[in-house]
Amino acid sequence: MYSKKEALEYHLGGKIHTIASKPMDTNYELSLAYSPGVAEPCLEIAKDKELAYVYTSKANLVAIVSDGSAVLGLGNIGAQASKPVMEGKACLFKKFANVDAYDIEIDVHSVEEIVAFCKALAPTVGGINLEDIAAPKCFEIEAALQDLGIPVMHDDQHGTAIISTAGLMNAMEISGKKFKDIKVVVNGAGAAGIASAKMYRNLGVEHIILVDSKGVVSKDRNDLTPQKLEFAIDSKEKTLKEALKGADVFLGLSAPKILDDEMVLSMAKDPVIFALANPIPEVMPEDVVRLRKDAIIGTGRSDYPNQINNVLGFPFIFRGALDVRATKITENMKVAAARALADLAKLPVSDAVKKAYEINSLEFGREYVIPKPFDERVKAVVSTAVAAAAVKDGVSLIKEFDERAYFESLK
Repeated sequence: MYSKKEALEYHLGGKIHTIASKPMDTNYELSLAYSPGVAEPCLEIAKDKELAYVYTSKANLVAIVSDGSAVLGLGNIGAQASKPVMEGKACLFKKFANVDAYDIEIDVHSVEEIVAFCKALAPTVGGINLEDIAAPKCFEIEAALQDLGIPVMHDDQHGTAIISTAGLMNAMEISGKKFKDIKVVVNGAGAAGIASAKMYRNLGVEHIILVDSKGVVSKDRNDLTPQKLEFAIDSKEKTLKEALKGADVFLGLSAPKILDDEMVLSMAKDPVIFALANPIPEVMPEDVVRLRKDAIIGTGRSDYPNQINNVLGFPFIFRGALDVRATKITENMKVAAARALADLAKLPVSDAVKKAYEINSLEFGREYVIPKPFDERVKAVVSTAVAAAAVKDGVSLIKEFDERAYFESLK
């Protein structure tokens, strides 16, 4: 583990900087880069704004926009304090998918102000990654920006939903269960919890129990947001403990160590337990293993099997969306990303994974239902699936798309 001193030293000066992509070593090159040569692309873009994708960095540029109101594990720490997190996100975009990203922390917090800011920003970037914005306003903000003409995604919602869905697809294959037959308990009714519940429902899960800090989200409650109300059920179960009896799946996006032995043992055969509270999950994997050997366990941590890590999603979702000039990110694009990840986990692990994780082999099964972040194949597999889904959904602005050629170009 790192020390506080090491972490602070690592961040000295920040984690990102700008590098010019064209030479400027001579007076002639300077005249091309700035005055007077810069006027030529400006005039062309003035005649046809789509040429900004040709003559500027817009085609490969994502803005990471946050007001710092819901930073993972830290809460509402404000825009400026959230900057190290957003810089880290920019690093991940570049490292894993070669997408250029700028972190933009804004000290405005209402739905209207954030929407107005993103609309004003749109000419500069090819996509917007909304990040660490509190619920329920995050739902309204994302919805209001879907007709911006560029892909906009709130990763805190959909990243977790996509990656956990990939794991759930494979877990169901291992257990032999069908989506329509399982009981799913989602503990945590924030952005990620509600987005995950929606994705599971769209895949055919009929029995979903949403639980928040006050208990089961049921129709007899009068304190529900519109997003929670969508999942409100008639239920005799009022507590998490009651809801977990006979449950096939637990998705935790809540608080550390809230599952006790009795709750784990009360779940159905071959339970799926995705305990994603960080850094301490809702139940420690070793405690589940101590109680039952049939469980499939995932956490948000890198030191346990089945890490449900958003880095498996957002860089490649935007990579695929940018490359086919998608105007939005559709539900089918998200599902395509999840299926691609699920399928990749069934293949033998690559040499890069063996080296990065210091392992000799890793077989598809209960301890490996989700690919590893350092699997270099994720970029081509997920980006291609997303791009192809965008073309199929008719939200792509490119006229021709050769799926095989695109896949090969990313390998």
